[in-house]
Amino acid sequence: MSKIFDKLSSIIPSLRAELKELKTQYGDQVVDHVTVDQIVGGMRGIRSLVCDTSEVDPNYGLIIRGHKLEELGDKLPEEIFWLMLTNEFPSKEELSDLQQDIKSRSKVPHYIWKILDQFEEKDDHHPMVMLDTAILAMERESKFRRAYDAGAKKDDYWKYVLEDVLDIIANVGEIAAWIYRKKYQKGPRLSPNPSFDWAQDYARMLGFNHDEFDQLMRLYMVLHCDHESGNVSAHTSHLVASALSDPYYAISAGLNGLAGPLHGLANQECLAWVIGIYEKFNGVPTKEQLHQEATETLAAGRVIPGYGHAVLRVVDPRFKMFKEFGHKYCADDPIFQIVALTFDTVPDILKQIQKIKDPWPNVDAASGALLYHYGLTEFQYYTVLFSVSRVLGMGAQMVLARALGMPIERPKSVTTKWLFEAGKKAKGQ
Repeated sequence: MSKIFDKLSSIIPSLRAELKELKTQYGDQVVDHVTVDQIVGGMRGIRSLVCDTSEVDPNYGLIIRGHKLEELGDKLPEEIFWLMLTNEFPSKEELSDLQQDIKSRSKVPHYIWKILDQFEEKDDHHPMVMLDTAILAMERESKFRRAYDAGAKKDDYWKYVLEDVLDIIANVGEIAAWIYRKKYQKGPRLSPNPSFDWAQDYARMLGFNHDEFDQLMRLYMVLHCDHESGNVSAHTSHLVASALSDPYYAISAGLNGLAGPLHGLANQECLAWVIGIYEKFNGVPTKEQLHQEATETLAAGRVIPGYGHAVLRVVDPRFKMFKEFGHKYCADDPIFQIVALTFDTVPDILKQIQKIKDPWPNVDAASGALLYHYGLTEFQYYTVLFSVSRVLGMGAQMVLARALGMPIERPKSVTTKWLFEAGKKAKGQ
């Protein structure tokens, strides 16, 4: 058993005691109020979930275990996974141990390749369907399910969830890489290399043999790994896991949510808009031309893809970090130049629209352009990349939820009629 199990075993008792004290001392305290707008508006902003792995501050963006994202740009995804679980960075020895543990689990079941072979190269299945199907099919490997069926103690559930999560992390890259190579006819399946780190191995199995692309994948996996627990993918996986469904069920469910155009699918829409600008102007437009194009887009009732965020009121730090990467490695790329020019142009336009609370770009406004630069031009696949990263955050949240004995999630729903009556009563009507 690797050191991550020992580390968690040493800290979980204090986490459980802390949660018990919280409920005992403050369980009856009111910490938020809810409006009708919030209820009918997708529960936007209602404080009703617990997530210690990360938080999203409107003024700072993603913060992972107290660390602003800008502090984490040189870290490996494996280090961030350890941080999310333990609230500490791993030592050199702990990191090596975790990497070796993940490598030792890297063995995709043979039947998964057979299942993926049923998808034809030229069919119209989205690659997310292929990834979700593969992860769900691997459920037969679940150590948590077998332990639960055998009568495992509730206090030990987290150990078997962690086993499953590590198994998924170990194999999702190889599965996702083969989906890319198969669907887009890139050649034979490539095997993992035990000398590579996790993100680098994924990059090489995709078929990209470039140190810069390795670095982009490390950064991409860190920036997309977690975003507290209220987003669709994280919340869905938490909800499913709260029923004690094993991680294969829960992660597959979360990724189904990630596949939606209002969530993980958004990055391909952003790049399509940028490429459309490039093609219309046969290159990089002037700032005046882009200003006019953006104004006309908004006047037609359309949005500028990648601009605005449900929570943030500042430039998404993930966008900033991708933009810095682009300026360093591909500043001459016209697609990236349009991304940078859009950032210099569009926010000032959006600020003039009163109802827009956040005129700034989010992560999707930059990530696709960098992938495109290095030759990963298949838009549909971008959400799969997002998914490989998000497995880290969903998995870490799942382990901690079982360690703390979080109950099944069951909020109360009300009818529209009840809301009308509640609204009248609150207004004194």
